[in-house]
Amino acid sequence: MELLTILLSLILLMYFAFRGYSIILFAPLFAILAATASNFSLMPVYTEIFMTKAAEYFKMYFSIFLLGAVFAKVMEDSGMARAIAGAIAGKLGKENAVLAVLLGCGSLTYGGISVFVVVFVMYPFAAALFREADIPKRLIPAALWLGTFTFSMGAFPGSPQIQNIIPTAFFGTTTWAEPLTGVISGLSIFVLGWAWLLYRQRQAMAQGEGYGLHTLNEPEKTKEQQLPNQLLAVLPLILVLLANLYLSNPFKWSWAYQWNEDILLPFKVLRLSLLSTDIDKVRAIWSLNIALILGILLAIIIGRKQFRNKGGIAASLNSGANSSLVAVLNTASGYGYGSVVASLAGFQIIKTFLMEIKFGAGPLVSEAITVNIMAAITGSASGGITIALGMLGADYLAWAQAANISPDALHRFAALASSGLDSMPHNGGLITVMAVCGLTHRESYYDLFVITVIKTLLIFIFIGLYIGIRSL
Repeated sequence: MELLTILLSLILLMYFAFRGYSIILFAPLFAILAATASNFSLMPVYTEIFMTKAAEYFKMYFSIFLLGAVFAKVMEDSGMARAIAGAIAGKLGKENAVLAVLLGCGSLTYGGISVFVVVFVMYPFAAALFREADIPKRLIPAALWLGTFTFSMGAFPGSPQIQNIIPTAFFGTTTWAEPLTGVISGLSIFVLGWAWLLYRQRQAMAQGEGYGLHTLNEPEKTKEQQLPNQLLAVLPLILVLLANLYLSNPFKWSWAYQWNEDILLPFKVLRLSLLSTDIDKVRAIWSLNIALILGILLAIIIGRKQFRNKGGIAASLNSGANSSLVAVLNTASGYGYGSVVASLAGFQIIKTFLMEIKFGAGPLVSEAITVNIMAAITGSASGGITIALGMLGADYLAWAQAANISPDALHRFAALASSGLDSMPHNGGLITVMAVCGLTHRESYYDLFVITVIKTLLIFIFIGLYIGIRSL
C-alpha cells in the first residue's frame, strides 16, 4: 500500500507540473500524500523532513541561483549578451543560421548566463537569421534547446549551470569533473543534433517550405549601435570561467588556488551545525560564488552606460535577485519531496530495483536511469538530478567506491542524464521556449523530441564506452 501511495504521488506530481501548477505549493502536498500509508505522522513529515531538507538545499545552492540570476540580468540589461549573440550571428550569417544559433546559445550558457535569459537573448537573432535564410521557423525551438539545454549545460566540464553544480555537493567533485568524457559527449550531442537540424532544413527546402507566415512574437530589428563593444562584452564570461577554474583547481595545479583543508575547523570547534563537514563538498560552490561576483563587477564596469535606459544598476540587481527566488524554491521543493519519499519504507522496493540495474556498468547505468526518470517526471533537469541524488547519491558513491569507479564519473554522467529526458512536453523551460517563439508543441515538438532521443541514447553509449575503456 505504501508503494502504491508513493507511485500515486509521483503520477500526480507529474500531472500537476504538466498542467503548470507550482511545485512550490504541490510538492509538499504530494510528499505528505506519499507518506499517508506509512507509520509516520503527517505533520512531522512536512516540518521535520520536507522543510528541513528543502532548507538544506536552499542553504547549499541559493547563492549560486542568486549570483547566477544577477549576472544574467546584468549581462542582459547592459546589452552585452545581445552584443555577443549579434557578433556570432553576424560572422556566420544566414548561410550558417543553425550553427550560429547553436554557437550563440552555447557560448552564453557556458559563460554563466541563465538558460532562460539565453533563450530570450538568442530568439531575436534566431528568428532574423531563419527568416533571412528562409528556414522554417518551427525548427527554432529545437535549435534553441540544443544550444542552451544540452551540451553547454551539463556535458562540458566547467559549466557554471546548476545542473553541473549539484553533483559536487554529493560526490565531493568540482564542475570540471571527468573533462575528457564531458568534452567528447558534449561535442557528440552538438554534432548529431546539428546534423539532424540540417537534415530537416534540407528536407523542408526540397519540399518548398520556407520560414512561413508568422505574426506572433516576431522580433523587431536589433539596434547594433546601442550595444557595447563585442570584444569587451565577452570578457565577463571569460572571467567567470577562468576564475572558477583557478579557484576550484580541479587538476591539482601547484600554481592554482589551494583551499585550506582546516578552514572549517573553527566552526567545528564551536560545535556549529555544519551540513558541509568536508571542504570537497563546498569548494566548487565557493569557487563559483567568487567567480560570479567577479563577473558581475566586471560586467557592471563595462556596461555602466547602458544601465541608464534600464532604470539604473539598482533596478537590474534587484530584478536579478528577485527572479532567483522562484527558481531556487522550485528546486528545493523538489528536493524536499524526494527526501520524504526516500525516507519511507515502501521506497525500499523502488530503491532495490534501481540499485540492481547494472548491465555490467555498476552504478553508472542505475544512476543515469534514475536521474532520467526523475527529470522526466518533474519536467526539470535540476529537479530530476536533485531528487535522484538526494534519494540515492550516498548509495551510488559507496557503490562506485566498491567498484573502483571515480566519483568524477558519477558526477559527469549524472549531469549528462539530467539533460536527457528532461525535455518532456510539460518541462517549464520547454514551454517558455515555445511561448517566446510564438509556436505550439504541435508545430515544433517533433524535432525537439528527436534531439531528446539523441542526447538520451548517447548517455548510455558513452557509459558503455567508459566502462569498456576502463576494463582494457
